[in-house]
Amino acid sequence: MKLATLNDGSRDGALFVISQNGKIAAPAGYIAPTMQSALDNWDGVKDKLERLYKELNDNECDNPFITETVDWHSPLPRSYGWVDGSAYINHIVLVRKARGAEPPATLETDPLVYQGGSDSFLAPRAPIPLADEAWGCDFESEIAIVTGDVPQGVKAADAEKYIRLIMLCNDVTLRNLIPPELAKGFGFYCSKPPSSFSPFAVTLDELGDAWKDGRVHLPLLTHYNDALFGDPNAGPEMHFSFLDLIEHAAKTRPLAAGTIIGSGTISNEDRARGSSCLAEQRMLEKIDTGEFKTPFMKFGDKVRIEMFNQAGENIFGTIEQVVEKHEG
Repeated sequence: MKLATLNDGSRDGALFVISQNGKIAAPAGYIAPTMQSALDNWDGVKDKLERLYKELNDNECDNPFITETVDWHSPLPRSYGWVDGSAYINHIVLVRKARGAEPPATLETDPLVYQGGSDSFLAPRAPIPLADEAWGCDFESEIAIVTGDVPQGVKAADAEKYIRLIMLCNDVTLRNLIPPELAKGFGFYCSKPPSSFSPFAVTLDELGDAWKDGRVHLPLLTHYNDALFGDPNAGPEMHFSFLDLIEHAAKTRPLAAGTIIGSGTISNEDRARGSSCLAEQRMLEKIDTGEFKTPFMKFGDKVRIEMFNQAGENIFGTIEQVVEKHEG
């Protein structure tokens, strides 16, 4: 099943069901007015949403919307929790080197996560507002899950039943603001502006055999200024699975329905697969030549993030954003 949120001008948008091919949509407000409402009442609405999904796929819905003409928001325009992990060791090592920091001693035994701002997310085709190019704007192409209510202390072995949806993420990062923030010993804040998510969030069964061991075994494609920047496979090198990340996030607290947990930037050791953020490419340049060559994003730069199944179908729809000067 595929779900989406119409950007109708309200704070939380309106819930829609999307066809399997991603081409048509039907309003689902009579089942649940918003995505958060559906997540809050999942057991009571899931079957009804699936019936509507089947009707869409069987062309039995009257006057369906053509998805290309619809202004979609991120599936959750805001959420009760946004916990971003860093589950790819290759990415951790390269990015830490880029800012002159050593990987943590627990690199392979304890997941890295941070709690991001969840009060507002960007729409998947909304511009990235940037006040100053000197802040070092970077994209980070990721996968994210959306949970139901997760009890405190859940173990990875039991965690999959709490995953409701999965989607893509652009975790925008202001790289040059990170070192002074972390030097204070307190963590990210200004260096992590609003993220954006793919227009469609899907249930795990939509991934078929690609979902295995709490990981998505498909390439994640990132185009930067219309050129392929990277297509690393999200599965094999994800050191901590989404199930591990749920266990870690719920170690000392329950998670509310609608909590989003990110994978961190997708990264493979094979350089031929490219990268999912500029910071990685810059570090590889530094290793090879002794200097950074690729600049961070400038006004007018564009990033596109998407994932295709083995049949060549765009699973989650497309994140496509341009950096714009913020004049506020």
